[in-house]
Amino acid sequence: MEIDRKAFLDSLGGAEGVKRMDAEARADALENRMMSELNSAVTAKKYPTAAEVEAQIETRPYRAGAGFLIVPRAGGNVKKLPPMPANPTLQDYFRLRFNDTANHVLQSANLAMKNGMSEEIVLACLLHDVVQEIMRTDHGWWGAQLFEPYVSEKVAFAIRYHQALRYYADPSVGYEYPDLYRELFGADYVPPPYIEATYQMVRKHKWYMEPRMVAVNDLYAFDPNVVVTIEPFLDIIGRRFKQPKEGLGNDGSPVAHMWRTISRPDQPL
Repeated sequence: MEIDRKAFLDSLGGAEGVKRMDAEARADALENRMMSELNSAVTAKKYPTAAEVEAQIETRPYRAGAGFLIVPRAGGNVKKLPPMPANPTLQDYFRLRFNDTANHVLQSANLAMKNGMSEEIVLACLLHDVVQEIMRTDHGWWGAQLFEPYVSEKVAFAIRYHQALRYYADPSVGYEYPDLYRELFGADYVPPPYIEATYQMVRKHKWYMEPRMVAVNDLYAFDPNVVVTIEPFLDIIGRRFKQPKEGLGNDGSPVAHMWRTISRPDQPL
């Protein structure tokens, strides 16, 4: 970072003012100046407007809400997927199908565990985004539906409503609106009325803190150097996830078709 030397010296009272400062005070002053200019540079970052984001729609050969199994984030041709076991478990889906979302949710669950969250919140963090493998739009609702037969009502509530709470800051728990959303939706984006109505409902609910803690322990800048495995969460899965003996997708539940879609995304019909 380049510092305007004259402006910096003037802020300290000129050359004479600097002479009266000891070395430590000068170093602190320089560090404070650099931090201030860095913050200004971040603040000055230009985010697109909502209209500019909308204008990008017709520049792509796909819909932005398509799941990552359907339209890979990296682009290019898809690769043949490994076969699933006859009676697949949640761990099998993490290992063989949640290729784009697993690292993120594992990091989120790991952070929740480090922060001393309850097992239900840790599990909700572990599961909250994996449905984005097939659908990104309204993924909170899709995700809650995917897991509802297998988790507690509170875990499903946390997954469903974390999506709406992400758009609303809560300084009491240190949650601020992510800069990532200014990039994705536009700096002037206003959530649609159903999101606002959902937020107002959840804000008054006795379980408000469950989805809020999923949002707090979400990660908006993923660390590619951190690799978390599923092993630390196997006990929580064993206690809190109702694994069907027939295997996910084979149990005849109202959401079995969703699991089969994740298992066989190359089926044309």
